[in-house]
Amino acid sequence: MHLIFVNYRTNDEEATAKLVDRELSRVFGNENVFRASKSIGPGSCFPQELLAAVRRSSVLLAVIGPRWLEVGGSGGQSLLEDKEDWTRREISEALETGAVVIPLLVGGVKRLRHEDLPAEIGGLADCQYRRINHRNAGADLMGLADDLVKLLPELAAAARSNGYQSASAPLEEGADGAGGAGVRARGIKHRQRGGIGNLNGDLSGTFVSEPQGPVHTGSGHLYQAREKYLGRASPATEAP
Repeated sequence: MHLIFVNYRTNDEEATAKLVDRELSRVFGNENVFRASKSIGPGSCFPQELLAAVRRSSVLLAVIGPRWLEVGGSGGQSLLEDKEDWTRREISEALETGAVVIPLLVGGVKRLRHEDLPAEIGGLADCQYRRINHRNAGADLMGLADDLVKLLPELAAAARSNGYQSASAPLEEGADGAGGAGVRARGIKHRQRGGIGNLNGDLSGTFVSEPQGPVHTGSGHLYQAREKYLGRASPATEAP
């Protein structure tokens, strides 16, 4: 049983659909993410396999790019107006079976309006969407994975079995296999301006944030250190 069904239109953000499939398969397992060209084997009955996969899925992700509503049907109509359009049929089936349907708007694509859609899938316009920007695709997809984990217990269980930890979850000491040093370093979220302080734990030592002017953090006088490494200043430039 596939938990996530990736719905997309051929020639409209097909590469994005593959990216969504790849990243979510990494989190939830390849067997839990359905994408037609990947999941339907040679010789299988395509229509039967496709509709059966939608009916078994808990979530349908509708990848929507700039050509998703493109005119291409008979009589100058949108492709969605064709009742045999597979993008439409998959969404209709998901809405009818009660699956969670999430539009994934790619780039600057505008939110769907009821008047853009056939009545059969008009409910898609009411579904809360998520946006994927190619410049920030990694973070956007991890945010989507976090949403899905929170949304459905079965997806949370699948993610845990694959070792996934939510980006919003508290970081555990020692989780990075290096005594926790890397974890604690990433856990420092505040920014100290113009001061000197210490990083405690495994990352002990002195740090200087945004220094203004010369800074010396070792032992001895600042000007003694200067003379040691740079030489004594000439009488013309030496401070009184």
